[in-house]
Amino acid sequence: MNFFFENRIDAGRQLGQSLATLQLKRPLILALPRGGVVVGDEVAKILHAPMDVVISRKIAAPGHPEFGIGSLSEDEKPQFKKEYLNYFNLEDDQKEFMIMEEKGELRRRIELYRGGKPLADVSGKTIVVVDDGLATGVTAEAAGSYLRSLNPAKLILAVPVGPTEISPELKNNFDQIICLRSLENLQSVGMWYREFKQVEDSEVIDVLQKYH
Repeated sequence: MNFFFENRIDAGRQLGQSLATLQLKRPLILALPRGGVVVGDEVAKILHAPMDVVISRKIAAPGHPEFGIGSLSEDEKPQFKKEYLNYFNLEDDQKEFMIMEEKGELRRRIELYRGGKPLADVSGKTIVVVDDGLATGVTAEAAGSYLRSLNPAKLILAVPVGPTEISPELKNNFDQIICLRSLENLQSVGMWYREFKQVEDSEVIDVLQKYH
């Protein structure tokens, strides 16, 4: 098995070096917790940029926790993929329960990671959204849709690895998508890292304290 990255730190350094070639003016890095925070920290160091988090939550298919059929971000407006809804044939009460569950986790993370404070002003700024990889892309899509409504000057999505085929919705939400390694058969993000351990809340908080 050939790995692209040793770990998230290595991925962040490679991603940061790629972004440095764009010569972005005073970017703000917004990482998607949890794994994206470790990657984003390295990107922010290389770009000498501030960093914070933007919170999005995947709404997973019943019985398939890794498969995102929808998502929501800090505006708490759920977005579902119609084709997936049709496939899983979800009842309205099932959807409402899933939405409320993820809203609860989203609010918990805003309180934990930002002390309940609103997102920093992004209007007129160059925003780089960072994650440790794209699978279905639903969380990045929700973040992009939310951030787009806040009128940034430029909105970039940057990830170490993702699928060759990017959804039209994701493309529409971002001005530019940077993906170091694009694969036709991605399978999972973690399989392209030699080490891909679970990132804990405490690690996210430790990283963010450097920027607050």
